[in-house]
Amino acid sequence: MENRLDGNAAGGLLGEIFPFEMTRAHATCGGCGRTALLGASPAYVHGMGAVIRCAACDTALIRLAHVKGCYWVDMRGARTLQIPEER
Repeated sequence: MENRLDGNAAGGLLGEIFPFEMTRAHATCGGCGRTALLGASPAYVHGMGAVIRCAACDTALIRLAHVKGCYWVDMRGARTLQIPEER
């Protein structure tokens, strides 16, 4: 069953993959061009992973899965990712 939450709900899974805080990154949607924080974007979280979508046009920005000890990351819906420097 999928649960619609904000992107912060996918923060734990993102933190297992990336060495920086991905919820603070801004993604530009490949569908409509909108730029927004990943942490504020709608996320659908389920047992195998999560899908983070654009709040404006519902394009899947990032798809994450953790299956049999392997992470699968599909980011084709995000045109760009702006990652702030850690201070």
